[in-house]
Amino acid sequence: MSLPGTRTPLDGRERVQLCARMEELGPDAPTLCGGWTTFDLAAHLVVRERNLLGAPGILIAKGPLPGFTASAMAREKRRGYGAVLDRVRTGPPSGPFAIRALREVVNLGEYFVHHEDVRRANEMTEPRSGIDDVHERLWSVLRRLGKLLFRAVPADHGVTLVTPGHDPLVLRDRPGSSVRVLGEPGELLLYGYGRRDAAHVVLEGDDAAIDAVGRARSGV
Repeated sequence: MSLPGTRTPLDGRERVQLCARMEELGPDAPTLCGGWTTFDLAAHLVVRERNLLGAPGILIAKGPLPGFTASAMAREKRRGYGAVLDRVRTGPPSGPFAIRALREVVNLGEYFVHHEDVRRANEMTEPRSGIDDVHERLWSVLRRLGKLLFRAVPADHGVTLVTPGHDPLVLRDRPGSSVRVLGEPGELLLYGYGRRDAAHVVLEGDDAAIDAVGRARSGV
């Protein structure tokens, strides 16, 4: 909660809105996260922020770590849906994700993408309006993460992100074969995280580059 006269952090706003959406839809609603339900997603968010042993398996898909993550999520779900949502809503009491400056850097994209995972899997397929401040901050996220998100595009194809009001963001310059991905920053982020069918973007360029971008594995 923000003190009177202070700005609510954008990641906090996304967090609260996502929790409200998941509460409204219930624990069994679909998401865009593979076969996850809203309950699975809520457990994932808690483990990511609160479980130092379970969190690494979110990013590392080989070895024992994914098993630790799955076990941590299962334990979290035993608390019940409402209790897990409360833990997502309040955020971690301590640790790196409790530091506001760091939280705003690493959490806004996470919570924006997962908010849209819930919305767009449940017939709310159009982008939200009135979130220009979020898009502006997400452009900064893309400037930091863009190359990582599109790293699997074959090296002989160039990739440039284009959004209104900003200079194009050249992730890789290959004049002979390149693609421009156009959209609002949030839509570009969704596309970069693999929500290809749900993101409202336009791809311009030669057919080979467009095909390569569309087929490349994405996300961090």
